[in-house]
Amino acid sequence: MRRRARDLADRLVTRVRHAKHPVTGWRRAAVIAAQATAGLVGLFAAANLALSLSTFRGDEPLERMRHELVALWHSPPPGRPPGDRALSRTWPELGDRPEAAEIRAHLEAQAADDEFLFDHVLADHIVRRWGRVDARTLPVGVYVGAHALGPDGLPFVPVTKYLAHYLLFPRHAYVLIVPETGPAVVFSASTGEKLGAGGGADRLRAVLTPYAPGAYDFPGSGQALHELTRVAAGGDDVDGMLRRLDAARRRLEASEITYGLLAPNSNTVVGCILQAAGEMSERRRSTMLLALRAPGFGADCDLD
Repeated sequence: MRRRARDLADRLVTRVRHAKHPVTGWRRAAVIAAQATAGLVGLFAAANLALSLSTFRGDEPLERMRHELVALWHSPPPGRPPGDRALSRTWPELGDRPEAAEIRAHLEAQAADDEFLFDHVLADHIVRRWGRVDARTLPVGVYVGAHALGPDGLPFVPVTKYLAHYLLFPRHAYVLIVPETGPAVVFSASTGEKLGAGGGADRLRAVLTPYAPGAYDFPGSGQALHELTRVAAGGDDVDGMLRRLDAARRRLEASEITYGLLAPNSNTVVGCILQAAGEMSERRRSTMLLALRAPGFGADCDLD
């Protein structure tokens, strides 16, 4: 059997080495370039898939995978509510109609274990049931959120949400604040055009808005799964971070910093704010794994 497999591999290699292109001249060069590009994209996707399945998986990677796949499956297209059993199938620990205190207690236990998922299905249920996301359902604290980027509109979103989550490994980061009273607030950074913040389409800007449907970083169809990490849990931490975030928003509004694909971008802003607040060291912020996961996160904090 081994000999047969080795002979088959040798014949395949020989065939590839001596293959002739059906075209010549510039067409041949174009075909070779297209093949090389496709191979590079495939290699990049395979590497990202390996990283997606092997990093930040927590103590129960199989349960994490189940949750991801079920949440992606039950995340409805824009404008449609999830199915009647979507919540209990995505979160079997909560059932079909959990109380706010039950959701909060469950997420509190998950937040204690570092990173946890906050998905489109649960976010939609909370908003439809209680009108907003706040301390009734999410534990008080400061969170770093991260999610894949992908289109929210039909007909692409049913397919692209899987591709974005598993094959496009880099994530977009934001800061979520859950105060003891009032609605949860999200700090989002991107280009002024995407945020509707003005100041030029390519300028780096930020907004501080309620964490609600329509917000730039609220879980939607194309970004169905959000990974949250709580970095501070006290009321004083929340108040202090809100002041820092508002100051950062105003500095960016007055700046002429051009948004960069790799840096400076939203991830850079979030990383620098966390470092300035003492929630993350410069060494950790600049680790290779974070640089791969959130490009721009470890870039220099020269944002003034």
